[in-house]
Amino acid sequence: MMRRWMGWMMGWLVVLPMGLQAQPATSEPATSEPVRGVDGVATRVEDTRRLVTLGGAITEIVYALGLGDRVVAADASSLYPPDVLEKPRLGYYRQASAEGILAQRPTLVVAPEGLGPPAVIEQLRAAGVPVLLLEEAHTVEAAVHRIRTLARALGRDAAGEQIVARMEAELAAARPQQGAASPRVLFIYARGAGLVNVAGRATAADAVIRLAGGENVVTAYEGYRPLTAEAAVAAAPEVIVVPQRGLESLGGVDGLLRQPGLALTPAGRQRRVVAVDDALLLSFGPRLGEGVLRLSRALRSERPAGEEGGRR
Repeated sequence: MMRRWMGWMMGWLVVLPMGLQAQPATSEPATSEPVRGVDGVATRVEDTRRLVTLGGAITEIVYALGLGDRVVAADASSLYPPDVLEKPRLGYYRQASAEGILAQRPTLVVAPEGLGPPAVIEQLRAAGVPVLLLEEAHTVEAAVHRIRTLARALGRDAAGEQIVARMEAELAAARPQQGAASPRVLFIYARGAGLVNVAGRATAADAVIRLAGGENVVTAYEGYRPLTAEAAVAAAPEVIVVPQRGLESLGGVDGLLRQPGLALTPAGRQRRVVAVDDALLLSFGPRLGEGVLRLSRALRSERPAGEEGGRR
């Protein structure tokens, strides 16, 4: 058992900011003052021994704070770090089960504001389990605020500041890469050929494109809409960005370029396709700066995509 525990520890230490170490579990209050969640409810964390984390970014933050050993279960969207996949898996946080969460005997549940259905939150709190709801971040400012709020709630303020400092340094490192030109970018979100959408304004994809120094070619609407050949050709993107899993669901770059109109765009003709890790880039978690820096460099690469979709 000790050997297995040490293996877990060695596995997740590599994802922590330099200098962070795991702390021994404690039932002492993590913070002396209640922390107000996005729903306005003030939560005082009195025991951090058994954490249920819902939402990929929240799970990543808890691990980066050095408390991954206290996570007893996570939801289906929590894919990083790899060690979390060994923990009991709960359903997607927007379709959560109070019974499933309570079965883990949590001392604290941390979740995004989209936790649902609403009755789940009421049931958890009625059972005496503290529930801290955090905002779903789509800006750097919101991502920083979420990290600091969770760090304060868990009594890891200094570790939280280290995460923020690293993120800001990586975002700053992406700026010199940008230069004067802003590549015209089309962001495709796909889950197979029957579900191919394009990111417009006010989306996480739009935000990261701008952070990486690109120009989102879709400005006529907010949110995601289905891809059409006419719109794709008119947008004339120089680069197509797509999550790696979505690219795989289409059969790679060749399958992507068979979608309506894409082969007729400048990006399609030159096979300028950049595949990204959406957990790294779109969740606005602690690795946001790393993801933006990678995207900034990829947008300026002249190398056409191969079957790996431009991954490095």
